[in-house]
Amino acid sequence: MFIATAIIFGCVSVAQSQQEKQVAKYYVAAYIWPSCHDDPLAHEKLWPEGIGEWEVIKKGNPRFDGHYQPRQPLWGYEPDNDPKVVEKWIDAATDHGVNVFVYDWYWYEEGPFLESALNDGFLKASNNGKMQFYIMWANHDVKYNYWNVHRYRDNTDILWNARVDRKNYEIIVDRVINQYFKRPNYFKINGEPVFSIFSVDKLLESFGGSVEETRKALDYFRDEVKKAGFPGLHIQWNQGGGSLMSREAAGRFSDRVNAMGFNSVAMYNMGGTQEDYIVYGANSVKIRAQMDSILDIPLFPCVSIGWDDTPRFPAKGMKDVVHYHNTPQSFAALLSKAKQYADSHPEQPPLITVNAWNEWVEGSYLLPDMLNGFGYLEAVKSVFIDGKYDKFDY
Repeated sequence: MFIATAIIFGCVSVAQSQQEKQVAKYYVAAYIWPSCHDDPLAHEKLWPEGIGEWEVIKKGNPRFDGHYQPRQPLWGYEPDNDPKVVEKWIDAATDHGVNVFVYDWYWYEEGPFLESALNDGFLKASNNGKMQFYIMWANHDVKYNYWNVHRYRDNTDILWNARVDRKNYEIIVDRVINQYFKRPNYFKINGEPVFSIFSVDKLLESFGGSVEETRKALDYFRDEVKKAGFPGLHIQWNQGGGSLMSREAAGRFSDRVNAMGFNSVAMYNMGGTQEDYIVYGANSVKIRAQMDSILDIPLFPCVSIGWDDTPRFPAKGMKDVVHYHNTPQSFAALLSKAKQYADSHPEQPPLITVNAWNEWVEGSYLLPDMLNGFGYLEAVKSVFIDGKYDKFDY
């Protein structure tokens, strides 16, 4: 089990665990893609077999010699909304140093989508007090053939547009405050619930493309959070994959972050994808350094495990897959770099995100599989619990 150190970061609010109140030296937060259960809307529109996206994952096929497809979970194709399954996740996570889950959260057709993984899985797990969690609003458009190419083939029309009107926005604000923020183990910074937004472009589109109107909408959210008894709201800009930006693009990015009043920036993938994982990692460190140099708010480092979304895209092949040097050891080396970054920024919470806990369909997951067993979880443990990479550098 992850043992908290005596180092206290006063700016971070930590939930009461089932046994004792602990303050972690590092917050290792793994993203959860909650697609592997039978959601009613998904059953109707995407995955009719009743097992969620496992339907697509099982159909993954190798595109080159040595290509690991389909992915084989060590524990089998388990539903992510079963509290007994999630109890096993929580024990494995906390035993290896992962102490926060970040749930992808969706709102399509004027209602929640894939929410059962959080509501019925994590929140009904008897041991969920061992972990904190927060929400990333994954507000991106979805094409018909994006999440099930076997059903829709070449249909690239938009199935769901992530834009919301003011009425739905206010419903979302009320829902997340009352359903999630008030939970004792919801992750907070300075007592403020953390709410991550994946697509700022879609957020802007929801409010007429106006930075000023979007800022007003975010300020409304902050006011509602204060009315609920919190000191404020920590709104996180999620940069998705990220890439090196031109000077002009970097300036525009920084200006928008400031103009809309975001409190921090994170990434869903570490950015700079290449076939060679070591090159991928080196690119990500350069991207992180650039973003750090242009931001006046905290930037939280992200480390990805890999990338292989070929089950979704029949035309993709070797050049689209991270497959050289893609090992738990290389992952541990990049985790150590993220840890060093956190250590060099003692003024901000030591939050490090990992892509991902269970992105089977994108080839990036900490959960044990038939190829590496617990290797990637052991990599997290080696860096954040055992300290084996404290002196590592390259």
